Amino acid sequence: MSFTGHRLKLLLAFCLAALVIGAASAPVEGAPGPTGDPSTSATGASASATGLPHRFKGTSSRIDRKTKAKMTGLSWHKGCPVGFLDLRLLKLRYWGFDGDVHPGKLVVNADSDRTILRVMRDLFKLHFAFRRMHLVDAYGADDHRSMAADNTSAFNCRFVSGSSNWSEHAYGHAIDINTIENPYVTPGGYVSPPAGRPYASRHPHRKGMINAGGRVVAAFADVGWGWGGSWSGTKDFQHFSSSGH
Repeated sequence: MSFTGHRLKLLLAFCLAALVIGAASAPVEGAPGPTGDPSTSATGASASATGLPHRFKGTSSRIDRKTKAKMTGLSWHKGCPVGFLDLRLLKLRYWGFDGDVHPGKLVVNADSDRTILRVMRDLFKLHFAFRRMHLVDAYGADDHRSMAADNTSAFNCRFVSGSSNWSEHAYGHAIDINTIENPYVTPGGYVSPPAGRPYASRHPHRKGMINAGGRVVAAFADVGWGWGGSWSGTKDFQHFSSSGH
């Protein structure tokens, strides 16, 4: 073989090797990317970054020993109008503001657990977004701290603000949703939490907001729960309860 022929043979071998390496390193549709997360498939479906399937799941159970210990002295204490046997712990999946599915917890009255799970299933189907959903005990059962964190919560054994009357939350018959996007607003201009001031005006509609005539209000109305945003005068846009108060 001549020197020129030998060089030509080496060049062809080098080109073939380059093609093989390039094909092996090319991304495969649906295969894990550099971070280990599956890339978007041809159908547009993708796995949840939290590892949770994109479908609703919700369960109700009695308050377990660990949760009872966390709640005692905080969201529940002696003198509360309901006992632990009257309450249920809900564990459910919800859509977050990041567009992913997250696990959440709520404590409600035993007579309302199926009702709330039905509503949460409906909101999941609507892709309604929640900022977070922790028991209020994560904030020391301090309603202001929980609201400042934009937390969605239900049971909290407390009085109606400024009174000695039990709140509907003290019975597990109320829930507050996305407290910053849906603040408490008085005719005099008081807004709680303070971070909710940009949302005191209900237009334009933004993610996580609840508005009159909307599907969130309709989902609760379907199970007989009233909305604080429909009150005359003071508006509690975050608040839903079985009594409407």
